[in-house]
Amino acid sequence: MERFLARRHDLLIDGEWQASASGARYDALNPATGMPIANVARCDGGDVDRAVNAARRAFENPRWRGLSSDARARLLWRFAELLEANAAELVELEVLNNGMPRAFAEWGVAASASWLRHFAGMTGRAIGRNASAAVSGGGAHFHAYTALEPVGVVGLIIPWNGPIGTFVIKVAPALAAGCTCVVKVAEDTPLTALRLGKLALEAGVPAGVLNVVTGFGDAGAALVAHEGVDKISFTGSTETGKSVLRSAADSVKRVTLELGGKSPCVVFDDADMEQAIPGAAMAIFANTGQVCFAGSRLYVQRASFDRVVEGVARFARSLKIGSGLDAANQIGPLISEKQRRRVCDYIALGEEEGGQVVAGGKAREGQGFFVEPTVFTNLSSSARVVREEIFGPVVVATPFDDVDEVIALANDTQYGLGAGIFTSGLAKAHSVAARLRAGNVWINCYGVMNPAMPFGGFKQSGIGREMGDEGFSAFLESKSVYVNLGEA
Repeated sequence: MERFLARRHDLLIDGEWQASASGARYDALNPATGMPIANVARCDGGDVDRAVNAARRAFENPRWRGLSSDARARLLWRFAELLEANAAELVELEVLNNGMPRAFAEWGVAASASWLRHFAGMTGRAIGRNASAAVSGGGAHFHAYTALEPVGVVGLIIPWNGPIGTFVIKVAPALAAGCTCVVKVAEDTPLTALRLGKLALEAGVPAGVLNVVTGFGDAGAALVAHEGVDKISFTGSTETGKSVLRSAADSVKRVTLELGGKSPCVVFDDADMEQAIPGAAMAIFANTGQVCFAGSRLYVQRASFDRVVEGVARFARSLKIGSGLDAANQIGPLISEKQRRRVCDYIALGEEEGGQVVAGGKAREGQGFFVEPTVFTNLSSSARVVREEIFGPVVVATPFDDVDEVIALANDTQYGLGAGIFTSGLAKAHSVAARLRAGNVWINCYGVMNPAMPFGGFKQSGIGREMGDEGFSAFLESKSVYVNLGEA
């Protein structure tokens, strides 16, 4: 890993490592210390243009367009093997550059290899159907069929909170479908994406098929606006997603948006509390709360409210805080000083709004961007801390009396990404899940993901789905072909 960190980190364009045209660079930091760990090229619109043009040439090149589905599958499988062979280094890089706990990084790397293999198995499913019998009739005879084709050049904009996982969630189905890619990584976490780019070349991905550019928001905006890009897949904040949607409209790009959340986690009186209390706690505290579907609104049926709140608060106080490089630590730093200030400002706002801090509530002194896991009570549904995405280890607990009340509370949000339910009642679990306006509902668990299952949100949590059949189809276009066969 030390050798990788010490190298010159440039842009991957057309199969080669290239400096930015301007020569601009910036430091990537370790959020556990706030200190630089690597120096990275900072691209601009001109560099994005070079990357898009390389992707377009690769898309039109028979070496890629003519590749069989079986060959693409073998390529993705080889990519997965290389990811696993380099898992230890990738975990270290992910922890060092993002700050996440080691266990979370280990899960992300292992899951990413599984996701690559899953989409390798999807390459042969880009097939159409024969509709000749439906089209022919009345003396007219047609051979009519549909074909599924790759959408083209895709811009993939990935966030900082799960760099490896979100890279693979987007790149794997895009390559499986036959697209070519320009990946714009989050400026805070460029390192594992660059390492994955190198592994992709080793796996045999042809030059220009996968390009990786590092930079700031201006680079992402240039990618979205580029007329040579056919589709954008963006993961990030809802506000930025709205800007992406507005810009993409100018060229009618296909768009997938995976955006923010303010997800409810509901605990009923009949829940198994030995499961529900740690489950509700880790729904918010996993990855230091820097998860788009984090269960940041905790609703507990009134008779169990005090027990659950005390249990979650006790769980929060027990979590060890520190660098994710130490496997004993369960809460890492926030990604940046800016994010730490944001979270601390929300905690102060929650207290101003009348909230009671039951656990945590403070930033940790010294190096790094650490904030204690924080549990609030006594806040109304109109409080900003209840309504706005904080993206940190802060949960608000609220009591409820009956099912209708908690459904109304849970759905009272602009978001709809995730929701958790803890109950021993089978009928209750399914009926509540049916009434929650969320793209992902977990019952007696939280945050489970599988590549066979689509992931995405309702309302302002996004447009479209990633993973599953829907995530693969998002990178395909359907073409209808009619052949007039004349008289029989």
